Amino acid sequence: MVDSTSMWTRIRSHHLFWPLMALALIMLFNLIFTPGFFKLEIKDGHLFGSLIDILNRGAPLMLLAIGMTMVIATAGVDLSVGAVIAICAAVAARLIGNETGITATPLILVILISLGVAILCGIWNGLLVSRGNIQPMVATLVLMVAGRGIAQLITDGQILTIYYEPYYFIGGGYLFGLPFSLYIVAGVFLFAWLLSKRTAIGLFVESVGTNDSSSFYSGISEKNIKLFVYVFCALCAGIAGLVISSNIKSADANNAGLLAELDAILAVVIGGTLMSGGRFYLGGSVIGAIIVQSMTTTIYALGVPAEVAYVVKALVVLVVVLLYSEMVKVAMDRIFTRKETQT
Repeated sequence: MVDSTSMWTRIRSHHLFWPLMALALIMLFNLIFTPGFFKLEIKDGHLFGSLIDILNRGAPLMLLAIGMTMVIATAGVDLSVGAVIAICAAVAARLIGNETGITATPLILVILISLGVAILCGIWNGLLVSRGNIQPMVATLVLMVAGRGIAQLITDGQILTIYYEPYYFIGGGYLFGLPFSLYIVAGVFLFAWLLSKRTAIGLFVESVGTNDSSSFYSGISEKNIKLFVYVFCALCAGIAGLVISSNIKSADANNAGLLAELDAILAVVIGGTLMSGGRFYLGGSVIGAIIVQSMTTTIYALGVPAEVAYVVKALVVLVVVLLYSEMVKVAMDRIFTRKETQT
């Protein structure tokens, strides 16, 4: 017979326990205070509702969180993902042009060139970190600042409206009743998961994040691993840029992806990946992104001013940091150990 206390201890120590608890609390809050939050309906063969909105609008953040997880796992950080979103959106809008119903460049080339630009951004960040030995925060800060200027140069400082309807399908289309953006997220997640679990790259990333010097003397090219994770992170940001620009049907160099890097870092931290590097959890980061988007949607649904959302997010960060601290872990171990002894 399985000891229920030991089972509870194993469940509580699982890395997804606290992220799922946080998500459950947000859903419970909405169940009580937000009427119709869980209502789902089908219109024109498409599934609609607040839950679908959270997943659809949270798709770009989920993509960013997947890429950011790999970077943070190497004890780095990428502050330029918001700027990469703006650059890719600007490139896509410029290539499509502003004529109604047609595109100046074939759609497949628009996608490939935009993602190619994102990869170049990742190579820039990766070279500064891996070959330049510049601190990740400083290295990516360069593109974070310069990236929006580059995007403004591409758009001539204007908001470029996109009139080519097939492009709208990337961020606003539906497939089998669900938003197409969710299939993109699923594809990127599956690719990252297979890469990290079915190849040696996952172990290399964790090794570099734990101790890059030891990794080097063990025969792992820590520079190439760091270069790879920054390129992958930028590629995820580029895909997010296509989804966002497709959804809003325009490229706004000033506001596209603004502060997205902070939400991505928050999602990764909520998901259980430590900023100090080492072990990482892709599934936890996706759940973290859903939590962040759920908080935002809940705040807006309650009619709370948008600026208050930042205060709420700050409080959540504080709670998460406290939950993951050694002080709380020791206190909870004492509580449950005492209960187990009494039993």
